Amino acid sequence: MKKFVSAVSALAVSALLSTAVEAADLVIYTSQPNEDAQATVDGFKAANPDLDVEWVRDGTPKIMAKLMAEIEAGNPVADVLLIADTVTLERMKQAGQLLAYKSPEATNFDAALYDADGHYYSTKLITTGIMYNTQAGMKPTSWADLAKPDAKGLVAMPSPLTSGAALIHTQTLTGVGNLGWDYYQKLKDNGAVASGGNGAVLKAVASGEKAYGMVVDYMPIREKAKGAPVEFVFPEEGVSAVTEPVAILSSTKHEDAAKKFIDYILSEEGQKVQLGLGYIPARDGLGVPEGFPERDKIKVLPLNAGEALKNSDKDLQSFSAIFGSNG
Repeated sequence: MKKFVSAVSALAVSALLSTAVEAADLVIYTSQPNEDAQATVDGFKAANPDLDVEWVRDGTPKIMAKLMAEIEAGNPVADVLLIADTVTLERMKQAGQLLAYKSPEATNFDAALYDADGHYYSTKLITTGIMYNTQAGMKPTSWADLAKPDAKGLVAMPSPLTSGAALIHTQTLTGVGNLGWDYYQKLKDNGAVASGGNGAVLKAVASGEKAYGMVVDYMPIREKAKGAPVEFVFPEEGVSAVTEPVAILSSTKHEDAAKKFIDYILSEEGQKVQLGLGYIPARDGLGVPEGFPERDKIKVLPLNAGEALKNSDKDLQSFSAIFGSNG
């Protein structure tokens, strides 16, 4: 009986939450960490106190599964998406699921960081580089170092089968002439382990279980500041980047509020919130967080979102052929 009551209570709470979300003036679906999402929404609400904003947070694959199920049922709840990568939003753009909006704030951004038609805009740069434990014997400076005998059996990396950022990273590195899929085969032959997401890599290297890892920049940089025995390297070949783009759904019921949110997060004020959270702002001229090199010293490797989208299934198959399908 208690289990039945608990189940009924859970359903009631879920229904109440759904009602509250749908009654809001703006609903945001995001993959930002909870603390970051709250800070972003708090900043927007401070600038727009008359708007009631609700947000729903999960990893990009799960938040997209939720949204696609709603779209399939004919009742998408979200007005705005703020998720990990442009490839997912490029897919939605091509499916006619995003609203084109040309924000006046875009003039302060490199044109490569937003869709020319205004369907999505990058909000930050989250690069993937190399972290290492300070007790490691080798201090890597290059992606190639992770395939050397010094790193044999000591490398952890997130799997593109479970991490959107890891897929972008894989697609980026395999597009570099002297790396390619041969590089991933060398990593496998050298005992590299590909499993889970970036958090698992951080834990493995910080604990000393592994000496080296491929990981998104802010994680080890934050942990180093807290005293963890880790360092982060921007490899000499360059780094991949996800840009946490923001977009308005074409099905939005709150178009004006959604446009205000786009303008806010791209504004100097909104971008300073992202900087304060420890990210490299996508907007020009705002500097970088403490612990990062100057932005013009960070070489971001190119990735075409349309091409990456077209090749995603094939690239996942290629990765699985090397590392297996249980990542």
